[in-house]
Amino acid sequence: QVQLVESGGGSVQSGGSLRLSCSVSDLASRHDCLGWFRQATGKGREGIASIDTSNTSTYRDSVKGRFTISLDRAKSTLYLQMNNLEPEDTAMYYCAADSGYRCTWMSTTLFSVRGQGTQVTVSS
Repeated sequence: QVQLVESGGGSVQSGGSLRLSCSVSDLASRHDCLGWFRQATGKGREGIASIDTSNTSTYRDSVKGRFTISLDRAKSTLYLQMNNLEPEDTAMYYCAADSGYRCTWMSTTLFSVRGQGTQVTVSS
């Protein structure tokens, strides 16, 4: 079974940038959609972005123009470049993978395979 390991979280000031990475073992296995979701303390999961096998990506409105999802197949690594971060972006970020769902950011919270998470904290 594919395993996902996130890294790259940290603490930044408002307006700063971070790049999250997610190492995807067995990328060749059948997971048609990869993505990121987040969960802030005391709140529910929130889908952020998705990317499918044709490199088509989708984003929730609040991160469009600030976040970019990408997949480097040669390195078996999923990325989330986050620019112009806001305090509201503070959360634990998870990468996730699955098949059989329509590949959109909204589906990522339902994916059965996910990593352990990496914390992102944005201060004002």
